[in-house]
Amino acid sequence: MSVRNYYISILSFLLALLFGINNVLSKPEEYKTYIVHLDHSLKPSSFLTHETWHQTILKSLSKPVHGKEMLLYSYNHVMNGFSARLTPSQVSKLKKSPAHIATHEEKIGKLFTTHSPQFMGLRHSSGLWNASSYGEGVIIGMIDSGVWPESESFNEKGMPPIPTRWKGKCQNSTTNPFPCNRKLIGAQVFIKGIQAADESDSPDDSPRDFLGHGTHTSSTAAGNHVPGASQFGYANGVARGIAPGAHVAMYKVSSGGFIAESDVLAAMDQAIADGVDIMSLSLGFDHVPYFQDVIAIASLSAIEKGIFVVCSAGNDGAPNTTFNSAPWITTVGAGTLDRSFIATVTLGNDLTLEGQSKFPDRVLVVDTLLYYGKVFGKVVMCDNNGSNTIFEQVRELARVEALAGILIADETLYNIDELEIPSLILPSSSGALIRKYAIEAADDASVKIMRFVLTSFGTKPAPQVAFFSSRGPDPVNPNILKPDIIAPGVEVLAAIPPIVSVEQFGNYDLGSDYAFLSGTSMSAPHVAGVAALLKAVHPEWSPAAIRSALMTTAYTVDNNGTTLTNQFTSLSGTPLDYGAGHINPNKAMDPGLIYDIDWQGYVDFLCGLGYNDTEMKAILRQSKWSCTQEGTDINYPSFVAMFSADSPNVKNFTRVLTNVGDDQSVYQLITETSQGMTIKVEPTTLTFTSKYQKQKFAASVQMNGKAPPVAYGYVKWIDQNNHIVASPVVVLNS
Repeated sequence: MSVRNYYISILSFLLALLFGINNVLSKPEEYKTYIVHLDHSLKPSSFLTHETWHQTILKSLSKPVHGKEMLLYSYNHVMNGFSARLTPSQVSKLKKSPAHIATHEEKIGKLFTTHSPQFMGLRHSSGLWNASSYGEGVIIGMIDSGVWPESESFNEKGMPPIPTRWKGKCQNSTTNPFPCNRKLIGAQVFIKGIQAADESDSPDDSPRDFLGHGTHTSSTAAGNHVPGASQFGYANGVARGIAPGAHVAMYKVSSGGFIAESDVLAAMDQAIADGVDIMSLSLGFDHVPYFQDVIAIASLSAIEKGIFVVCSAGNDGAPNTTFNSAPWITTVGAGTLDRSFIATVTLGNDLTLEGQSKFPDRVLVVDTLLYYGKVFGKVVMCDNNGSNTIFEQVRELARVEALAGILIADETLYNIDELEIPSLILPSSSGALIRKYAIEAADDASVKIMRFVLTSFGTKPAPQVAFFSSRGPDPVNPNILKPDIIAPGVEVLAAIPPIVSVEQFGNYDLGSDYAFLSGTSMSAPHVAGVAALLKAVHPEWSPAAIRSALMTTAYTVDNNGTTLTNQFTSLSGTPLDYGAGHINPNKAMDPGLIYDIDWQGYVDFLCGLGYNDTEMKAILRQSKWSCTQEGTDINYPSFVAMFSADSPNVKNFTRVLTNVGDDQSVYQLITETSQGMTIKVEPTTLTFTSKYQKQKFAASVQMNGKAPPVAYGYVKWIDQNNHIVASPVVVLNS
């Protein structure tokens, strides 16, 4: 290489390097949303409000990009701090402030996408509905996707006046009027965070629900009596929420199915300020430690103020997938109902068979030839060889213009929605009878009649643990059994916005005011409604007392008299699937004893997790606290013992029970164990002489010999009046 070329190459390199550096220097930093925790004891007295202090802090960092506001929300109750749009360099500068505690980048989460009151034993003439006046005077705050106020579920007819303690409001849209009333007493919007994350400038200032999620969760928790909701032959044409006498307030945090941490924090912050009694969330974020979990942080603040918080466990269906699992949150899985949607077929030989179908039209298929194969204009029977789904088979039958379909499948989880032609699903045992008839009758084989839009009650087994319901052990803290309980969450009738399609019918989208929906997003509002009823009967009960009553009175035996089973496998479940069991509202009204937990109990639990000062400040919203015990044992209504090869094979627990039943009560201990498991409790008798008296007991769980991966049993206290206070005990061996 010549000297000239050498210098030219060096010059080119330097120019390229300079150009690259210039590009790096000139490229603007990206703005993202951050959640910022501050020590509010360091707020200068010159600032009258926390918000003005927060705004001043942000202004000191630099001017916001494109003139946009940096501050999204300033929080007053759920945490000490704010959420804002910041660059990495601004965050670095902010962290140098003496008042700074912790900062993390916002995460995006998701929504967890009737006959049920009767199934749970609620009756008009007696029990919890009657005693609670249907939840009169209780306010349920729903953190969700909005609500459709015109739905009959939110009709104010027969509702009492709005409680004078209510401080909320009804946020009217600039373009979309939103009426509130004595039933739906408040509705507000919190979507600045998700709008910022999407970089969307389109305003959505209406609390109205355009997804359907918030409307159906709200109607499930506290919808009013609604005549005429008779889709699929619903019993007596009636839909009703669990607490029809309670008031509802909606806090909209989603406009497109996704949610942002800053918005959920703001909604929960406002719900606390407004004065709700119950808070229900059917949504969640990725698994993180409690001190980074915005729902856990906000819920702890709500619990401190006596607000009962209930959350969906999630719809992931597999072990180690439970969401919203902090011990101050009541975490709910989903179970099935004893109801099926059916159709019937009567063959030419007068044999009548019943199968599953959700074909949405009350058509009659009369005097039609039956063909075991595919042919135009006939009722066609199709075997299932496993290579095609029910939906695909029906679509093919519609393509060849079959009149109706009879589909053979033993799998109970097939999707029977969106059937394009009249079709029903039969088990292989029924299919064999039809096949035999079709072969023997040959060309004369016929269907006399097929009937659709029928409902069958008393389906067995029920309840089952829904196949999609998230299960334990909990991925964040397996020492706490989650879910706590299960409640109806499969094919629950609930209100939806009329603009949302229920399903497709041929080339058409079907609309309705009601639809059957599934998910832990449906089961959590059931528990919110029951909690409202219990709050009305026992206004002095703490959130932990309500959860304890729900858990210790739950049942674990289905209507076949066997242990609750897994909907997918039909095998017996365990407390990792269903927690303490299926909710039993009337029993929960009079539990006899409760496992109560006060604020210090939660502080001690967090101390036992080994969090440092920064992490404790973030979750407690306090700069000072005291730890009064070692370990993470907490006065919970369930027990989890974890063992490994190098750990002791005994786990010790201490519990305190509070008498909320008869003044004079004597409780005797009963324990139930599985293979290789021993439970010892001292004392074995608890004697109470007055209401609210407390008694302590110690329990130890031991595994003997070669232990299975999971074992479980129960600690039960039974008194002379047949109160049964049951707690599941789970052993995890690794």
